[in-house]
Amino acid sequence: MIEAVILIAIIMVLIAFLLNFYRLIAGPTTVDRVLALDTCYINSIALIVLISMYLRSSLYYEIAILIALMGFVGTVAISKYLIRGDIIE
Repeated sequence: MIEAVILIAIIMVLIAFLLNFYRLIAGPTTVDRVLALDTCYINSIALIVLISMYLRSSLYYEIAILIALMGFVGTVAISKYLIRGDIIE
């Protein structure tokens, strides 16, 4: 039963990821693209955690944490560049 629910959740997260990827490609402004990229990070983390739950393995949690860290740093760096025009002061 729980496997079916996890598979449905995986399909839903994949659909959300594809919609975010479309927004990343076709976003009218740069801010829309940055937000879509940040949401793609979040969807990929959710997908990795769901796959880890489906496979009953805890090895993928470290990958999810690394993606979360890189996504946060990347979003901060891009936002800082868009606001100030320079990343390092």
